[in-house]
Amino acid sequence: MATETIEKIERLDKKRAEKHSKEIQRSSITLKVLRGNRAAGEHTKYDLFEVPVQRSTTVLDALLYAKQYQDHSIGIRYSCRMASCGSCGMKINGIPRLACYTKVSELEGGVITVEPLANFPHIRDLVTDFEQFFAHHKNMQPYIHNDEADMDTKQVNRMSEFMQNPEEVDKFLQFSYCIKCGLCYSACPTVATDTKFPGPQALAQAYRYFIDNRDNASKERLDLIDDRHGIFRCHFAGSCSTVCPKGVDPALGIQLLRGHLLGFSSNEKKKAELKDRSKQ
Repeated sequence: MATETIEKIERLDKKRAEKHSKEIQRSSITLKVLRGNRAAGEHTKYDLFEVPVQRSTTVLDALLYAKQYQDHSIGIRYSCRMASCGSCGMKINGIPRLACYTKVSELEGGVITVEPLANFPHIRDLVTDFEQFFAHHKNMQPYIHNDEADMDTKQVNRMSEFMQNPEEVDKFLQFSYCIKCGLCYSACPTVATDTKFPGPQALAQAYRYFIDNRDNASKERLDLIDDRHGIFRCHFAGSCSTVCPKGVDPALGIQLLRGHLLGFSSNEKKKAELKDRSKQ
């Protein structure tokens, strides 16, 4: 085990070294920002901002510099600055990315173009409307269905939990890393042509709860996605998995879920045991 761990660390170090060798060192870059208030009926245009940068500067850092020192009116949504909240999603040089997770030194060219995410209604500048995106997510019922769950708030001294082994957790863990940033939704060509299609994020979450052995609503979950705008509208372009910043791989979840729906895969999940911890 120690040898395997050392080998993994060496491989990671090698990857980091290769990544740093590809970095482009600059003292400044030009931000080309799409501007416009769609709610007010304005036509969109591009504004240019010259911004000083360092090796560690992210696209979000550059945008906030332009907003603070050059134009306070730049519309942008952000929060955590550490790729956890998913707020700062935008198209950077034509590719959906998180601005806080994209370093300027990793991008080619002296001009960096930033635009709002595609497939979302445009509000203003780099800000888009996520209402429909979250509605699709909500429609998948992203929570555990289990009639045996202890939900009696009056029994404050009772502690219970569903027991799962590591293998059972691994089946859904990867898909639970989703931060709802909308990058996969923006990259999906099917979403661009069918707004009723749930999108890769919602379908991946449908699989996350379908395969969780604490959940007992498997049939109901399959019924949610089995319609003319459902899972079979996915053409498996794979662009959703390519842009995902957390390695969720929505395309994999969709294909696994489709296999269960078609009967190619059997969902023989062992029912999770509800254990009363207060009696220990």
